[in-house]
Amino acid sequence: MTTLVTGAAGFIGFFVTQALLARGERVVGLDNLNDYYDVRLKHARLAQIGAHPNFRFIQAELADRNGMNELFAQHPPKRVIHLAAQAGVRYSIDHPHAYVDSNLVGFINILEGCRHHSVEHLVYASSSSVYGLNTAMPYSTQHNVDHPISLYAATKKANELMAHSYSHLYRLPTTGLRFFTVYGPWGRPDMAYFKFTQAILDGRPIEVYNHGKMQRDFTYIDDIVEGVLRVLDRPPSPNPAWSGDHPNPSSSPAPYRLYNIGNHSPVELSRFIEALENALGRKAEKIMRPMQPGDVPATYADVDDLMRDTGFAPSTSIETGLEHFAAWYRKYTA
Repeated sequence: MTTLVTGAAGFIGFFVTQALLARGERVVGLDNLNDYYDVRLKHARLAQIGAHPNFRFIQAELADRNGMNELFAQHPPKRVIHLAAQAGVRYSIDHPHAYVDSNLVGFINILEGCRHHSVEHLVYASSSSVYGLNTAMPYSTQHNVDHPISLYAATKKANELMAHSYSHLYRLPTTGLRFFTVYGPWGRPDMAYFKFTQAILDGRPIEVYNHGKMQRDFTYIDDIVEGVLRVLDRPPSPNPAWSGDHPNPSSSPAPYRLYNIGNHSPVELSRFIEALENALGRKAEKIMRPMQPGDVPATYADVDDLMRDTGFAPSTSIETGLEHFAAWYRKYTA
């Protein structure tokens, strides 16, 4: 069984690759190793898995149509976990073309590769950001998501629509996962908790947006990986009860599915910072700021359908997760 993991040098891709290798699968890992954040961290992740006999790493651009065609032809996968994307909500405000190239052009190249090489299941990363201006909590895959407030969110919504068209036209089984604020060791330096840790240990103040009243459904990386693999092993079937008169947004008469994947337990930013302070053994100096453009005050995932269909059960508390992160951070930066 060969699985293609795009974004293999990224945060989630690194851990998913490790988990696949641990259960005896062959993995082809793709990444462009761009400099959106410190490339040294990406190389350090790859160093942890690069010597494994069942792992093959390929550096390439998703938007390179010929390169992607060659990758699928030379290393035909049975399944694809597509995690590579241009990430970041605020970065999309000033760098829109990076999101079109990676998240739209890149995704159509992935879909075409899956179509022409009879891939058995495509699992791809969507995002909680697709909920945009929605205020009904918890966020449900039954909700309308037609009001994104960043280009990043719009590209993720577009990915869901593109995937459905391929599921419908070519019967390609696709599952989209709307990730909710993933954190943990080896995480992304552009994420708030990583920046907070750097600043607190350096004795610098941290900027706390929305005066600490933000709420996020923080989800620990181990719980995310378990959920991804449970979904991967269960390709979606057409929903025979689906009706065009009352369309269910998360399923289809095609082999298509959408899930939220989160902790189902939102935490206020002020409490998150307090738990981080305890894990680090230091207090933070805080500068309170208003909400940033493109941001939302709260996220909260309804994961009942994912739990029902796969047995997914996130279990890592904020306190435990941040203790693991703090221990890794000190070791990594020593």
